[in-house]
Amino acid sequence: MNKSLLGASLAVLALAAPFAHAHEAGDIILRAGAITVNPKADSSSVKVDQGPLAGADLGGKATMSSDTQLGLNFAYMITNNIGIELLAATPFEHDVKLKGTALSAANGKLGTLKHLPPTLSVVYYPLDPKSDFQPYVGAGINYTWIYDEHVGSEASAAGFSNFNAKNSWGMAWQVGADYMLTDKVMLNAQVRYIDIDTRATVENDAVAPGTRARVNVDVDPFVYMVGLGYKF
Repeated sequence: MNKSLLGASLAVLALAAPFAHAHEAGDIILRAGAITVNPKADSSSVKVDQGPLAGADLGGKATMSSDTQLGLNFAYMITNNIGIELLAATPFEHDVKLKGTALSAANGKLGTLKHLPPTLSVVYYPLDPKSDFQPYVGAGINYTWIYDEHVGSEASAAGFSNFNAKNSWGMAWQVGADYMLTDKVMLNAQVRYIDIDTRATVENDAVAPGTRARVNVDVDPFVYMVGLGYKF
């Protein structure tokens, strides 16, 4: 009889205890992990836009390398299912190459650039907040700050200088998921597609004084991140 009463009491307590929520309104979530930017880099042909050769189309394309850095997410849950999220990271560095241009000296590695991609998004978690598995989708706005552009040593020897790329505003979309390991700690994985467009220019007085070439690049990277999160 005592065992039956004990079992019944435990069952009542279990039913009366509040359910653990994966994410609730008011939660602050910090995620950190490895983040990779993989540019698609679909570009226009390279054109001369200043100097005595202005208007010449050199053809070719520009490409950009991938890079992996430390990624950070800061999220705030407005409701149990909707949050706002800021993506940040340590600076990415990419090699910029030209290929297939009519100017053979331009083909190969042009130089490097760095960028920071802060992205502010609204995210939606469709599942019941009690679920340990929390997939989500999101959309937002990205600002890509490009800086520290450098011409490579070989390009510099060929007369190239003053490499510059413009900053970019664009939309960003994402899918991701959290899996709660404890009430506070979670595994996270996410994929983003970010609309990044830039115009890069470079000068070459060795070809002709005042010569400048430009190329428009749709960087449009896929961004992958895996890591851990903590809920405050």
